[in-house]
Amino acid sequence: MSNEYKLEVFKREDEGKRGLKELRRSDKIPGVYYSHDSKQSIAFYMEQTELRGAIKSGAHIFSIAVGSKKRSVIFKSVQYHPVTDQVLHIDLYGVKMDTAVAVKATIELVGDAVGVTTEGGVLSQSTTEIEIECLPLDIPDSIKVNIEELGIGDSIRVSDIELDEKFTLKSSEEATIVSVTQPMREEEVATEEVGEEFMDEDGADTPTEDSSEGDSGEQKEE
Repeated sequence: MSNEYKLEVFKREDEGKRGLKELRRSDKIPGVYYSHDSKQSIAFYMEQTELRGAIKSGAHIFSIAVGSKKRSVIFKSVQYHPVTDQVLHIDLYGVKMDTAVAVKATIELVGDAVGVTTEGGVLSQSTTEIEIECLPLDIPDSIKVNIEELGIGDSIRVSDIELDEKFTLKSSEEATIVSVTQPMREEEVATEEVGEEFMDEDGADTPTEDSSEGDSGEQKEE
C-alpha cells in the first residue's frame, strides 16, 4: 500500500494526429482521463520527467487536478512504441477510494525451481501478470509465486495462487503461469540422428536427385 503521488497534467486541445506528433517531439506524453462516474473524457498531456518521477515514487494512486477538482486516479493503460519502448499514450482512470477497481498485477517468481537447479530443466514463464479486483489503496506492487518445488513436467496455474482475501481474481484460472520443461538437448540429438540417415557409409553426403549426370560421370572417371 502506498500514498498518493501528486501528478501534474495539462489539458490539451488539439487531439489530431499532427498535434500528438508535436507533443511527442517536444518530450511530452498525450493521454486521456476518464472515471467510473462520468461518461465524458478529458484529453491531457504530461512531461516525460513527470512520468519518470511517478514511476520512481512506487505509488499506485495519483492525485491530479481536473478543472477545479482534485481527483484520485490510477494508470489504467500505458501504450509503448513497439521498437523503442517510448511511452506513446496514457489512460488515467478516476477512482473512489471505497470502491473496488480491476487492475493488472505483476507476477513475481520467488525462489529457484528444483527442476532447474538439480534436474537440468528449463523454466518457462507464460504469464507475467494477472488481473485482480481490489480497493485502490490495496493495489499490490506484485503477486509473489513460489516456484522452489517445481520439478520437470510441473507447472503452476492461476488457480494455484493463494490470494489474500482482499483480492478478487478476474483472470482465467486455467492459464499457466510458469512451468519446467525438458532441455532442448534431447530434441537436438534427435535432429542429428535424422540427419545421419542421409549420409552414406563413408560419411559423405548422398548425392541428391538434382546432381547432373555429367558431374557424376566426371567423378567416376577420376
